[in-house]
Amino acid sequence: MLQVDFIKDNFSKVIDSLKKRNKDYSSDLKKIIDFNESRKKQQTNLDTLLSKVNTLSKQIGELFKNGKVDEANELKKEVEKIKPEIKLLQELLNSNNKDLQELLCSIPNVPNELVKKGSDENDNEIIFESTFKVNDEKLLEHWELCEKFDIVDFDLGNKVTGSGFPVYKGKGATLQRALINYFLDKNTSSGYTEVQPPVLVNEESAFATGQLPDKEGQMYHINNDDLYLIPTAEVPITNFYRNSIINSSDLPIKLTGYTPCFRREAGSYGKDVRGLNRLHQFDKVEIVRIEKPENSYKVLDEMVAHVKNILEELELPFRIVRLCGGDLGFTSALTYDFEVYSKAQKKWLEVSSVSNFETYQSNRLKLRIRINEKEKELAHTLNGSALALPRIVAAIIENNSSTEGIKIPKILQEYTGFKFIS
Repeated sequence: MLQVDFIKDNFSKVIDSLKKRNKDYSSDLKKIIDFNESRKKQQTNLDTLLSKVNTLSKQIGELFKNGKVDEANELKKEVEKIKPEIKLLQELLNSNNKDLQELLCSIPNVPNELVKKGSDENDNEIIFESTFKVNDEKLLEHWELCEKFDIVDFDLGNKVTGSGFPVYKGKGATLQRALINYFLDKNTSSGYTEVQPPVLVNEESAFATGQLPDKEGQMYHINNDDLYLIPTAEVPITNFYRNSIINSSDLPIKLTGYTPCFRREAGSYGKDVRGLNRLHQFDKVEIVRIEKPENSYKVLDEMVAHVKNILEELELPFRIVRLCGGDLGFTSALTYDFEVYSKAQKKWLEVSSVSNFETYQSNRLKLRIRINEKEKELAHTLNGSALALPRIVAAIIENNSSTEGIKIPKILQEYTGFKFIS
């Protein structure tokens, strides 16, 4: 969530930057400033009346103490006259604060200067693409290979739960576990501390990282307990530090965690969601960083390089794209997507997003850095998939299929214990 003072001090810049998202927020931003000015005036008036009541109450006490009952009672009448004013001002202030909060929550993060204006994914910038040879021959798509080698059962998952909940079997399940262990080992060897967070979060946590209210329709909600199944490990891990003040000397904070993830993906149909392309439940390994503001973009580049190295070791054709304003997530200031190429489907599949949220999440989290005894500042939060498994599995299966079977990337063979699925 943007800070009011930041909006006020950079009004024109914020408006111009948000236009990259293809929407004019100037009216709402002006309302935010007006609401804030009104709120400050109301708060000042309220504080004045409360101070007056406090002063009068002390005087009343002294008068009663000195036996001046009539004078004390006169002042009590004056206090009683002020109380309705205080109540009205408090109600107005509460209403104003609520309206201000709702407006602030409706404004997305300000895109970084590197973000280009654009409408959708077609306007994203390709900043890296690995070299690979496109195979013109007809290859089996991963859902056909899954059935052929009996490694993922989509019908069984549909029977047990519904569409989008596959069952991994045999070497398919082993490959899944191998990837999770490889990703975690890769991350921990790069200085990330492994954690195993809950897969259910409360409303406060979902709000703090920006899933609510923006992505409410995409989350599974448990009504009886008012809890949400996580769409990514980013949510619980980042919320470890909600309402926290971190000493500057304790940074950086680098965490990684594996979790199942749950997304309703409402309204998704057709070939683009077939097989492992888009699931309601999937496994993902996440990396999360909490950083000083001055270091966050250097760190973002480090995270991009880290994910790049993983995909290189998996021997998959991939590219890195910088998202345009129209495709940028609500809470992100700058995002790089990683896409692997499916030789059978002949299309790019997103497998990771690496993002810098700057202070947008930390303002909601109330996550601050203690610079010294008197000074504090909001932290910068970052996260990335390292990696999401379904489309990685799909790409490995499709790109490495041959007459002998499916070849396992060399880096994974020590984790799987086999070289081929046949």
